[in-house]
Amino acid sequence: MINHAITRLPGENFADGVTTANLGRPSYSLILQQHHAYRQALLSLGLDVIVLPAEPAYPDAYFVEDPAIITPKIAVSTCPGASSRQGEEITLEPFLEYYRPLVHIHPPGTVDGGDVLVVENHYFIGLSERTNNEGAAQLATLLAEAGHTPETVPVAAGLHLKSGVNYVGNDTLLITKNLADYPAFAKYKRIILDVDEEYAANTLWVNDTLLTPKGFPKTHASLAHLGMRLIELDVSEVQKMDGGLTCMSLRF
Repeated sequence: MINHAITRLPGENFADGVTTANLGRPSYSLILQQHHAYRQALLSLGLDVIVLPAEPAYPDAYFVEDPAIITPKIAVSTCPGASSRQGEEITLEPFLEYYRPLVHIHPPGTVDGGDVLVVENHYFIGLSERTNNEGAAQLATLLAEAGHTPETVPVAAGLHLKSGVNYVGNDTLLITKNLADYPAFAKYKRIILDVDEEYAANTLWVNDTLLTPKGFPKTHASLAHLGMRLIELDVSEVQKMDGGLTCMSLRF
C-alpha cells in the first residue's frame, strides 16, 4: 500500500530544462493544469500528497523521481546524471530523512531514479546515459545492505529504464519491444506495446489503480484486461520535456 507522494510544482522556467523530445516548446499554464490533475489523481487514491514549491535554480526539479529513491527501508539521495540537475537531490534531503534513514550516491557515480524499476522487493537498475556503472554499483550495494535484491540491466534506447518498462502488478510488465526479450524480464508476464504507443510504457501503478497517459487507445485496451481501475491523464507538456507519469512523484 502506497501512503505518501512527494511532488514539486513546475517553475515558470520549466521549459528551460533538459529535453531531446523536439515536440515544441511547452506551455507553463498547461503544465500547471496537468500537474494539478496528476496530484488530484494521487489524492483520489488515498495518498498524502506533499507539494513542494518550485526550485527556479533547477528547471527540471519537478521531476522529483530522478534525484531520490525511497524504499521501505531507506531513502537514497542520488547524484543525477545530467550535470544541470546535480544539486536537486540536496533540496529533497530534509524531506527524505524525515521518513527514512538517508544514504547517498557519491561522484563519480551517477544515478537517476527514472532508471530504477521496483518489482515487489526486487530493484532493476538501468545502465543509461544518466546512470553509470559506478552509480549502479553503489546503489546495488546500498539496496542489498537494506535487504532488497538489485539487478542491473542495459538501457539500449530511451532516456531511462522506465521510459520503456513499468510494473503494473500481478507479475506483469508493460514493456516496449526493444526490452521485451531481455533475459532479466523473462519470468514476468509482459504486455508488449505497439511501436506507435511506446510512450505509454510510462504507466504508473498505485494501490491497484493504473495511471496511464491519455491518447494511447491500444495500450488502454490492453491494460483494461487486467481488471484494475484506469485513470487517463493528459501529460502532453511533460512529454515535451522527456518526462512521464512516474517522474513527477516519489511514492512510498
